[in-house]
Amino acid sequence: MSGGVRKRVAFRVSTSLLCLVAVALTPASAEQERDPLAPLPPAPVSPAPPSPQPASPAPRTEPSAALRPAAQIAASPGFETYKNQLAARARAAGVREATIASVIPALRINARVVALDRQQPGGPPNSNVIPPFAPYKARHVTADLITRGAARFQTYRPQLSWLKQRFGVEPQVVMAIFGHETSYGRVTGGFDLLEALATLAYEGRRRAFFEEEFVAALQLVDRGTPRSRLKGSWAGATGFPQFMPSNVLRLATDGDGDGQANLWNSEMDGLASIANYLRDAGWKPNTPWGVAVRVPSALDRSALRSALVPPRCPQVFRRHSRWLTMAEWRSLGVQPLGAALADGEMATLLEPDGPGATAYLLTGNYRAILDYNCSNFYALSVGLLADRIAAGR
Repeated sequence: MSGGVRKRVAFRVSTSLLCLVAVALTPASAEQERDPLAPLPPAPVSPAPPSPQPASPAPRTEPSAALRPAAQIAASPGFETYKNQLAARARAAGVREATIASVIPALRINARVVALDRQQPGGPPNSNVIPPFAPYKARHVTADLITRGAARFQTYRPQLSWLKQRFGVEPQVVMAIFGHETSYGRVTGGFDLLEALATLAYEGRRRAFFEEEFVAALQLVDRGTPRSRLKGSWAGATGFPQFMPSNVLRLATDGDGDGQANLWNSEMDGLASIANYLRDAGWKPNTPWGVAVRVPSALDRSALRSALVPPRCPQVFRRHSRWLTMAEWRSLGVQPLGAALADGEMATLLEPDGPGATAYLLTGNYRAILDYNCSNFYALSVGLLADRIAAGR
């Protein structure tokens, strides 16, 4: 799933007040500076249920699953007790008893899922050290992905034109996400989704989130999705768009006109669902995601520092400047390296490799891509791949 899990949160653009504030290039207070896209509200989190009691009455202190070795978790008898807790949550959400009985008793912990989850970055001690963007870009904006994406872009041009009319989303961005997530359907994941989600919930690092996704996966079964179809990444994403189960329930879309939204077998359904996701995230039609720019060495970056405190992904948004119009960026000596944004378009500056390297002015549509996966490197690579797909090279 390209590094982690995600929950949809909508954005909306509100630029009038910010245009007045942005003229002054002195640091703004949190009260003065208004986000033109309304900062992401925190994803809803259900209160974590009480931890299961030890099966044995003998008094002992047992470390939480999140602290125990993966092999020990896989052999833990506590998971059998925890499955009762999952069943109770499913019943409370209205899942049919027959579905619960067909899935939960046979669940097992997947030690490989635990091991992979623990390999994810959890915030190193020196979290201000950011690796260079170039190696990531080289892995995700490859000649192969560009060539195959451009070929699909041409093959599906009539259908993609229909998607743009319906959703208002640039089809090259949709194709780029499809390529980034699954290599255009080649790699969608082979983990049993319900087993993976139950394992991640029991491990406890993000218990409330994964319990909600586990229940959503059961609801998919309840609605007729075969259990055998629910395969995906170790982190619980599934299908061509690599949606979490809750997003499948909410945003899966019929793109091929057969009356069904099959994200596992229909590429057009997958592409339509990605477009639906981006529209739901606040995509602005006919607006680029961003443009590459040259930044003058004398630019006073301290005067452009954003005072916004986003409620999620703070390390991602901390790297973004205040929002100014394209005309205002030009007046500061920031020059596009190719195509430019409209003079009145609001944009934030990102220098992924620091001063002296290629920088980017990013629009609200970049934030819609971030909503898909909250990583600057991910969103930049999707945007750059999209540009190359549209150019055909």
